[in-house]
Amino acid sequence: MAEMAVTAAAAAAGTLRPCTGVSARSVAVLGRWRPLAPAAPAKLRLSSPAVRVPRATSPAAVEDGSNTDTDPIPKIIIDQDSDPDATIVEVTLGDRLGDLLDTMNALKNLGLNVNKASVCLDSATGKCNTFALTKASTGRKIDDPELLEAVRLTIINTMIQYHPESSSQLAMGATFGPEAPAEQVDVDIATHIDIYDDGPERSLLVLETADRPGLLIDLVKAISDINVTVHFGEFDTEGLLAKAKFHVSYRGKPLIKALQQVLSNSLRYYLRRPTTEEGSF
Repeated sequence: MAEMAVTAAAAAAGTLRPCTGVSARSVAVLGRWRPLAPAAPAKLRLSSPAVRVPRATSPAAVEDGSNTDTDPIPKIIIDQDSDPDATIVEVTLGDRLGDLLDTMNALKNLGLNVNKASVCLDSATGKCNTFALTKASTGRKIDDPELLEAVRLTIINTMIQYHPESSSQLAMGATFGPEAPAEQVDVDIATHIDIYDDGPERSLLVLETADRPGLLIDLVKAISDINVTVHFGEFDTEGLLAKAKFHVSYRGKPLIKALQQVLSNSLRYYLRRPTTEEGSF
């Protein structure tokens, strides 16, 4: 299983504004991601933007579902763990998604090969469309975090374009959609961080927080600032929330309790909502 890693030197302390783009510093950090040796994935399913996101082509490609009193919660899962040869993406929006040909075309414009793996209908989550993505240039799974973020924003972009009602259910609706969410998730309440053992060589970081553009890059920066190596596992978008799963290590070993606490504190520091406009710089 191919994975990604980043090891970066500690950065100068300071506050960080929730971003809507990728800073030059973030790109520098991301440039040092490197593939890692395969490792057994943890059996856990969780329930960011310098690349120009192309728009979809034809609204007729989407099959509209019937309206309901309550709009379903959009859900996007980017899974790097379950398939060693491809990045698996699952998209759910109740029973309103059609064949998603528009989304497939938009993803191809990012230089990806798109194979539709399956379509399932679950009474709890609705219709789930699954794609297997590989880079057209290499035929391998996506190993670039900027491209992973572009994939996520492309799917959100097309979902909002062809299902405008989803705009108010997504944090990105305030950026891309016609209608921003009616309420905002309180970062201090929404953020949950847990770290578990994940074999003899690494630990498992599971995080839930309020979603925003650039979140994946902020997480990578916060982790790399304390010289912890990141092995990308899964990144989920569920309405206003984002859920991440990272395999992490320090010098090839699991994180000891003291370092786990340092990592948890560092993430909470970066994810907090600034109290003043000046405090966000």
